[in-house]
Amino acid sequence: MDFVLNWLVNVPVFAIPFALAALGLIVTEKSGVLSLGAEGFMLMGAMAAAGATLLTGNPYLGLLASAVAASLLSLVFAMMTMTFRVNQVIAGLAIVFFSQGLTGLLAVKFGWTNQPVSGLGKLDFGPLAHIPVVGRLFFQHDLIVYLVVPIFAAVVYVLSRTMIGLRLRAVGDGPDAADAAGVNVTAYRCGAILAGAMLMGLAGGYLSVGVAKIWVDGMSGGRGWIAIALVVFARWQPWRVLLGALLFGGIEALIPRIAAVGIHAPQYFLLMTPYLATLAVMVWSSLKAKNTFDQPGALGQPYLREERR
Repeated sequence: MDFVLNWLVNVPVFAIPFALAALGLIVTEKSGVLSLGAEGFMLMGAMAAAGATLLTGNPYLGLLASAVAASLLSLVFAMMTMTFRVNQVIAGLAIVFFSQGLTGLLAVKFGWTNQPVSGLGKLDFGPLAHIPVVGRLFFQHDLIVYLVVPIFAAVVYVLSRTMIGLRLRAVGDGPDAADAAGVNVTAYRCGAILAGAMLMGLAGGYLSVGVAKIWVDGMSGGRGWIAIALVVFARWQPWRVLLGALLFGGIEALIPRIAAVGIHAPQYFLLMTPYLATLAVMVWSSLKAKNTFDQPGALGQPYLREERR
């Protein structure tokens, strides 16, 4: 019972980086921009959060710095794809490699590597936190855990219930028609890139100040790639992404629990289980490829007004 309880308590913490990164990808890709740079945005956010927390001692300022740093990096991605019309796949991969080098360089220069940071504290719910089982499951988490569902609800509301969301989805499904209706395709796509990158940066920031409480080179550990697979698996639907993030978070949370109770299992096999799950998700998605109605119609397609058909 203790094993199961300790595992369930940690599932939301491990799921949040997947959830926020995948949500950021949905926001970006709903505009028709294919984003493969999630790993890079998460790395930039993780380093910025750790550095800002070490400098200020405030992890919430660190999370703010993670969103800002990722948004600044997204301007480079937006310039490559919107201004210079670089292939979106190549631009996304370039962002990943650029971030891997830049974060390692800056962290070493400022002495942030392997420095413990003050993590996010748990909210105080008083006696509720001491209720057997229920208290640990629901009333002993940090602020971000409780904000994830409202963040998802806000994004779903904006995408499905507001004029901004309608125009954003129109840009992603048919930029020609949206342009003809007077929608600024470039502005909406750049805005989606910026907003999505902020969520991905926040995912990386939570990874460094909420989960690991330290910065090490490459600490995103492939989670950005898993988030991409998660979006495909969820068919670009935010609530499905949240459920999928809980699945992957549960797998990740199980690995240290197995080691803690002394169960003998090959270490490297345990470490590769999230990626095995990713492969399984991609195979399942390919078998269900006929159900692609939720994918933005113009995903990955560049657009110039002069080339409108």
